[in-house]
Amino acid sequence: MILERYIHKEILSKLVWILGLLLLIMTSHRFVGYLADAAEGQLPSYLIFRMLGVKMLSLLPRMLPVALFISVILAMARLNRDRELTVVSGAGVADRFQLLAVFRFALVYSLVVAAVSFYLAPWAELQLRNLNDQASRDSDVTGLHAGQFKEFNEGDKVVYVRQVADSGRAVHGVFLQVRQNNQLSVLKSDSAQYRVNPDSGSRYVLFRNGRRYVGKPGEANYEITRYGTYAVLLDEGSGAASARRLEAYSTGELWRLQDKPGVRPLRRTWYKAELHWRLSYVLTSLLLPLLAVALSRWFASGDQRYMPLFFAILIYFVYSNLLGISKTLLIRGEMSLTLGLWWVHALLALVIFGLLEAKRVRFWFKRIRSG
Repeated sequence: MILERYIHKEILSKLVWILGLLLLIMTSHRFVGYLADAAEGQLPSYLIFRMLGVKMLSLLPRMLPVALFISVILAMARLNRDRELTVVSGAGVADRFQLLAVFRFALVYSLVVAAVSFYLAPWAELQLRNLNDQASRDSDVTGLHAGQFKEFNEGDKVVYVRQVADSGRAVHGVFLQVRQNNQLSVLKSDSAQYRVNPDSGSRYVLFRNGRRYVGKPGEANYEITRYGTYAVLLDEGSGAASARRLEAYSTGELWRLQDKPGVRPLRRTWYKAELHWRLSYVLTSLLLPLLAVALSRWFASGDQRYMPLFFAILIYFVYSNLLGISKTLLIRGEMSLTLGLWWVHALLALVIFGLLEAKRVRFWFKRIRSG
């Protein structure tokens, strides 16, 4: 129908620039954060744009439903402002036509959200974890700069390098001071390399061809040791640096692991909670546009055309927080998987139904009172 295509075109035009604006805001925010990490030596400069790209892909499931929600609200507000919806209703088109037109658009849109949530975003999250591991392994740039002192472990270890190789993987003229158990030791080396244990995430400096001095300042009884290779632990990892978080698991893996024999019950709950969470993005893409239509009906007059946006933000804030709280309770095992996140979606569906039918119920009661 021509009218339905007109509504879809209005929503799509708003959706394009709102989604672009959200991407611009998130990209600029993350880009500044990555630049700060690179300046501090925690991120290689050549990985900035790669990490930025996959980070934006991983954030798409969060942005897509919100962008559609705001687009429908603004589209309906514009149609109400220009009295186009009033003319349509006066021409005999039922009010439910608006709801069905928006629902059809949201249904197609939710298929895109499903593909992003179940496949693209987990892949991007896995790539992001791999890039973070690569950044840790290539941490010649983790703060070891020529001619500068670098502290580790709250000042217990201090490193100084005279020169950094062009490749960035080795340094020359290295000095290291270590304070441990009220004892001071100094290492001097011709060259050294920065290493990261990929399993534990622990960070080391591997010294080559140097000397180690152990003793107390002011005393002559120093212990001097010559060495060919000597490794010093800078920071101890958490033991899970290379472990993938739930967001990085593919949907197929989660589906298999939730019923795999031998998996601990708590971990089964984790996997099921993550599946519920990914499905929530799809359901959100269906429910929020209907909420936008319901709100636009309540505030259809010209003086109240900006009120739907205010109430929409308020309802979405409560809705998204309830989803987050429910997911946390699921992961902790403090909420039944049968209840899951479904109750939050059901609550929003009741709110939508109440907004759509409230005026009709109120009109019905008035007719009863009038006899």
